[in-house]
Amino acid sequence: MMNRFEQPRIPTEARIRYMDGDYQVKAPGNFVKCAITGKTIMLEELKYWSVSRQEAYVDADAALQAYESNDLKA
Repeated sequence: MMNRFEQPRIPTEARIRYMDGDYQVKAPGNFVKCAITGKTIMLEELKYWSVSRQEAYVDADAALQAYESNDLKA
């Protein structure tokens, strides 16, 4: 298993397990997609995600939108 600092050479989407305050790379890659906007998020820029929904967000606005659209469930 790779740690989050090891990057493949060809840009590929990573599979991530989101945890409280950290994440685990389950399949190598260097980006994920925002669940709300579909925008690419480079792993080194990933700051917002939901542990319960296991999805990433490009910014705080997208995270809030996901929170509000899911009946305020974190």
